[in-house]
Amino acid sequence: MRPHRRTFLADFGMGFTGLALGALLHRDGVVRAAEMPSGKPHHPPTAKSVIWIFLSGGYSHLETFDPKPALNKYAGKTFEQTPFPNPLRSPLHDKRSRSVVNDAINVRDKYATVYPLQVGFKKHGQSGIEVADWLPHIGSCVDDLAIVRNVWTTDNDHAAENQIHTGRHKLDDKQPSIGSWTHYGLGTLNENLPQFVVLGGPTRADTRESIQANYLGPRYDGIPLNLDGEPLPFAQRPQAILPQEQKNEFDLIAKLNGLSGVEYPSDDSLRARIRAYELAYRMQSAVPDALDMSKETAETHKLYGTDSATTKVAARRCLAARRLVERGVRFVQLYPSPYGVWDSHAKLKENHGKLCPQIDQPVAALVKDLKRCGLLKDTLVVFCTEFGRTPGMETRGGSKEGRDHHPHGFSVWFAGAGIKPGIIHGETDELGFHAIEPAHYVTDLHATVLHLLGLDPRKLEVPGRKRLEIDHGQPIKGILS
Repeated sequence: MRPHRRTFLADFGMGFTGLALGALLHRDGVVRAAEMPSGKPHHPPTAKSVIWIFLSGGYSHLETFDPKPALNKYAGKTFEQTPFPNPLRSPLHDKRSRSVVNDAINVRDKYATVYPLQVGFKKHGQSGIEVADWLPHIGSCVDDLAIVRNVWTTDNDHAAENQIHTGRHKLDDKQPSIGSWTHYGLGTLNENLPQFVVLGGPTRADTRESIQANYLGPRYDGIPLNLDGEPLPFAQRPQAILPQEQKNEFDLIAKLNGLSGVEYPSDDSLRARIRAYELAYRMQSAVPDALDMSKETAETHKLYGTDSATTKVAARRCLAARRLVERGVRFVQLYPSPYGVWDSHAKLKENHGKLCPQIDQPVAALVKDLKRCGLLKDTLVVFCTEFGRTPGMETRGGSKEGRDHHPHGFSVWFAGAGIKPGIIHGETDELGFHAIEPAHYVTDLHATVLHLLGLDPRKLEVPGRKRLEIDHGQPIKGILS
């Protein structure tokens, strides 16, 4: 239909842009059901919010949550010289590996000399679960954790950071991130705050996919908040503008958009824009208040380690995550460490020995704090990385003190709402190489999260965007309470 002259002029002169957070659109009553979820869960939920903790670079499952004594016993020997089947000859190797480079030069996961464990392990709690000595604080929480030791992915390079969040290899079409699916599927718990918040990330430009909504639309992207300085530097009222002046500006924008709404009564993007301006205005006070950690007790700051140079960065992010879910944020994607720092091709013992103390106390404090505040029963905590590290000693570049990328088997853990506490689920083989079937591709993590939130990923399908069966994943039933 040809637009009216005034409609054309309105389009030309009123192309306002801004932060588009459309979780509220389902209440407008004009969005077609086939295009957007109702905002209500598909089945009774166990969790209300998610804190997704991601360690960039790939921590070693073998030196954190999956001890393999055989690596010490057969250190220096080749896989063929051990009594175990050679994992490089297993059909699982090629089934679960998709290399971007030619197989003839792809040796990244094919180091055949066994490399010993670089740290000891101790049993913790009533469950007696073993955790690396580098992680004593997390070890003290094992009776609240479900450690999944048989996760796998397919990218053996750092695009796996996007893959664990979207479920897709970098050679495939892009998909929305797990945080975006959560934001898309559920209604808000607090109209004054974003529903998908990112702390400490994305780690760099080429990992933005890990917080993006792709074809769901930018309104469902994660919103990075800054803990140093202005939390919303592009949404703050300029000092030269008085509060009442700004309110008048927002009121005018609302009236102008309302007039455009008469011309476009079914324009979803316009309605989202109106809501976005309203939300941006409300967030100016709500977000700084949510992130004001001066209101926390000295005991809480000590618990997290906010005053320690070693733990301060991760501690502040973990404490902020608790404050955000406490106020109704649905999904917090938390990066306690910078991009790629866990990538230990060389000097693994030095690297992990330095990094573990930076995140151990803050992450454990988050679990303990959620529990003592009564929030753990409604909050799901996920702790993960993009892949593990090779059981074989990496020799590229002459190194003999590290492990390379390892997509074939690694460990993550869950805690909180709907999770069986104090258990180990699944395993890798005797050398820690392959996740033993029935193993879990990374979208099983997504399916578990969505299931506990009351969502069925198959009911979130977008017309014209048919997803593969592996995109949906399956909930990890063995860890569900």
